[in-house]
Amino acid sequence: MKEGIHPEYHKINAVCACGNEVATGSVNPEINVEICSACHPFFTGKQKLIDTAGRVEKFMKKYAHLKK
Repeated sequence: MKEGIHPEYHKINAVCACGNEVATGSVNPEINVEICSACHPFFTGKQKLIDTAGRVEKFMKKYAHLKK
């Protein structure tokens, strides 16, 4: 292998927005993520409904005539 062409490898903790930390390795000195296996609905079995700018209400209003 050639000297001086490879990036420096760091052992770091990847930090999630929920506060969970995962030990990993990376060429980046730090990693911050928005969602991880501790808070993702697929792994936790809990669904979080995030309504952005009233999209759920807009959908319900649009298709209210189909609801029986």
